[in-house]
Amino acid sequence: MSAHAGSRALNVAVVGATGVVGSEMLRILEEREFPVGELRLFASPRSEGRMIEWGGGQSTVRVLEPGCFGGIDLVLMEVESPISREWAPVAVSEGAVVVDNSSAWRMEESVPLVVAEVNPHALDAHTGIVANPNCTTMGIMPVLKPLDVDARLRRVVVTTFQAVSGTGRAGIEALATEVRALGGDVAGLRRSGLGEPQRLQDTYPRPIAFNVIPACDSFVTDGTLETKEERKLVDESRKILERPDLHVSATCVRVPVVSGHSAAVNAEFAGEMSAERAMWILGGAPGVVLAKDIEEYKTPIEVAGTDGSHVGRLRDDETSDNTIDFFVVSDNLRKGAALNCVQIAEALVARQLLG
Repeated sequence: MSAHAGSRALNVAVVGATGVVGSEMLRILEEREFPVGELRLFASPRSEGRMIEWGGGQSTVRVLEPGCFGGIDLVLMEVESPISREWAPVAVSEGAVVVDNSSAWRMEESVPLVVAEVNPHALDAHTGIVANPNCTTMGIMPVLKPLDVDARLRRVVVTTFQAVSGTGRAGIEALATEVRALGGDVAGLRRSGLGEPQRLQDTYPRPIAFNVIPACDSFVTDGTLETKEERKLVDESRKILERPDLHVSATCVRVPVVSGHSAAVNAEFAGEMSAERAMWILGGAPGVVLAKDIEEYKTPIEVAGTDGSHVGRLRDDETSDNTIDFFVVSDNLRKGAALNCVQIAEALVARQLLG
């Protein structure tokens, strides 16, 4: 029996339905048997009129226009921030609750920023818009939260390894283009040296195939030398964990992986913490899949299409008391974006805040 048995059908709109994450949202709504009554799909004008199969039928893709959210209960929004800024308030004014996956609303004080397993209580204060965190932040939060509750985090140092799908279809296509062009020249790659690389794509500032780029997104302009992606991880972690003064240091790296964001995390605690204790805590943590053996760690290609934050390489940091190291990997398109949006919607229904 569905977990939603007995729930009334809700009219749902997906904005950005033809994109990588929007398509995943549709798949997850169906997989989890979310109680969808009417389904409306929206995308850019180039996708207008496209037919998408869902739930045994077909839905026609429309463009956003005044009045388009009339009668809609829930909007799952996967668009660029300026579009969300314009249209999320419109949806709210027309009676819908918006779960938004852009960065537009995440740091607004009045907008809850929610990871379903971590802070669903924040939904109680929503005023129509709920923000979904950055996909990098998302995979780490279910791991850090129960540890923070137990021993209070003092400092977190994170190095991420982010898949090209975090940049959408353009990132995937950029990697594919370079692999096709460069993959047969291993000797040439070995002797590339420091010369200016051939430009084969415009999505990233450096080659991404057979390479890593130690800067995700553009740099902020406040003198910190952080990238926007690093700033998101710092600020969003503090808000989700309800720890505004938590020390967080991040380096975000783009890697030639199609799907799955990873992070190497060093976490220091004010209270007593060890790898053994963390193993015990995380063994029962919601949303966490723990490797019980040191050689059971997971990699991005192994967790693609799964729902959890997979934790491995858990060990004590011998250089600092009450400090542990671990490696966490999750599907950035699924849990990092689409799944959590649907889980937020489920939590809204469960808390009688929707429908």
